Amino acid sequence: MLNFTTRVQNARVPVTVLSISGDIDSSNFQVFQSCVDEQLAQGATHVLLNFSEVKRISSAGLRVIHNLFNKLRDIHKDVNDEELRKKMSSGAYKSPYIKISNLAPNLAEIFSLGGFDIYIEILDDEAKAVASF
Repeated sequence: MLNFTTRVQNARVPVTVLSISGDIDSSNFQVFQSCVDEQLAQGATHVLLNFSEVKRISSAGLRVIHNLFNKLRDIHKDVNDEELRKKMSSGAYKSPYIKISNLAPNLAEIFSLGGFDIYIEILDDEAKAVASF
């Protein structure tokens, strides 16, 4: 079963912290997508995904995170695609709008293999992650 809790933490900007509990796979990724879309519709502009209670994620769940990354780029009118590719290639870009915290080692490996750690900052501690926005 996939569950979510959300709250807004005030850092330099309001940060929507989405704590996820349960495995994310092809059977429930739509629920994850709906939750993310709902947060954006309610005005979330900076999102922290807390994965402390997630043990597995499939490519469908990773796609939701990538979609969130792109939607936040659109909201903030972030760098254009060409500039983004150049910055990512040189290691000079991490999204200032989405971060991830508390990944189990097996998930950290999946995120690294998928290249997510190139453009999304991954932190070990939720409080530090919120403060980093």
